[in-house]
Amino acid sequence: MLRFSFLVLFFSLLALQAFSQTPKVVIITLNGAINPAAADYIHYGIEQAVKQNAECLILRLNTPGGLLESTRSIVSNILQSPVPVVVYVSPPGSRAASAGVFVTMSANIAAMAPGTNIGAAHPVSLQGQMDSTMTEKVTNDAAAFIRSISEKRNRNVKWAEEAVRKSFSITETEALKDSVIDLIASNMQDLLNKINDRKVQTISGEFVLSTKNAKVIYLDMSFQQKLLSLLSDPNIAYILMMLGFYGLLFELYNPGSIFPGVIGVISLVLAFYSMQTLPINYAGLALIIFGVVLFVIELKVPSHGLLTVGGIVSLLLGSLMLIKTDSGFNVLRVSWGVIATVVILTVLFFSFAIGLGIKAQTRKPTTGSEGLVNETGEAITDLNPNGSVKVHGEIWKAESIEGEIPSGSKIIVTGVSNLKLKIKKA
Repeated sequence: MLRFSFLVLFFSLLALQAFSQTPKVVIITLNGAINPAAADYIHYGIEQAVKQNAECLILRLNTPGGLLESTRSIVSNILQSPVPVVVYVSPPGSRAASAGVFVTMSANIAAMAPGTNIGAAHPVSLQGQMDSTMTEKVTNDAAAFIRSISEKRNRNVKWAEEAVRKSFSITETEALKDSVIDLIASNMQDLLNKINDRKVQTISGEFVLSTKNAKVIYLDMSFQQKLLSLLSDPNIAYILMMLGFYGLLFELYNPGSIFPGVIGVISLVLAFYSMQTLPINYAGLALIIFGVVLFVIELKVPSHGLLTVGGIVSLLLGSLMLIKTDSGFNVLRVSWGVIATVVILTVLFFSFAIGLGIKAQTRKPTTGSEGLVNETGEAITDLNPNGSVKVHGEIWKAESIEGEIPSGSKIIVTGVSNLKLKIKKA
């Protein structure tokens, strides 16, 4: 019995050792814009690949582009990764456009699936226009960046620069022919088979990949990264900010509502958190706030619509300027549809919701002694100057402010002092 237990333990240890020596591959997936959340996700993936002692990290990529600063962070992480990084543009129909070109060409091994494309890396204004000097400055910077990556990875430097300067875009077969990528793989298993036994160079030295029968570990975004990715959308940040303004103003002009105020504070906190990840133009933010202030003033100071027009113009200009125009490629911007919708809703909001709140605050009291001012009644005794009157079916002590008033005369209340009405003849 003891001998049998020893054999079981021996073979269990052998199996455990064999399992621990099975090559591993970590796979992460980026499907969307390149932003700070994507950069953090890729950095986290590299860290996990190192901890798992993986053969390589495979990044499945499908992106229309994104922020230049986030792209630089991703490229830096890939170039400095101690484990080989494989960028695989997939599934069919995907693209590595704009910022995705930089990420793909920085990989130790660049691969694409059939029916994919890569290119169009020319940086553009997030609002669609930059002056010629700024355009040249940003383009030259991006061109130098892509050249350095291409030279580092021994890829086609000429095509890389043309992708930036002339927005060239090519298919996977053209990319393979022009030495932009290393191989074409129809699916993930085909990729693992084709990169098996390949030699790659990292900062830790030369590696020979063993991926044919590797254990695949899929790594998803954490909840925090998913939330950050959602909040990194300029449209979401913009909507949250405006909801925050609406909620706080509604609460200020309708005290005790509570719910709008709570929603407003939460929305503003999320909006400002989101803005930390975006290239915010604070002049645009100031114009948006100024536009809201003009709407509020219009409700209190009659300007025959001039303040409203100023508010609309300020809000429109601020919304267009909210994202810096020289900080990214062509996907991160506040859409015209969102801006138009928000401006229209803002005008309606201030016309009705806030307007009703201000009217409620300035309305003449209708209860208590203050509610008697300007009300009419009847003198039930002679007032010379003191006597009694009946107002709203109640008898009040009164004092005439315009001489003697005979009994039975119609009177009007001009004021109240110590529960005594000040009256005059109606």
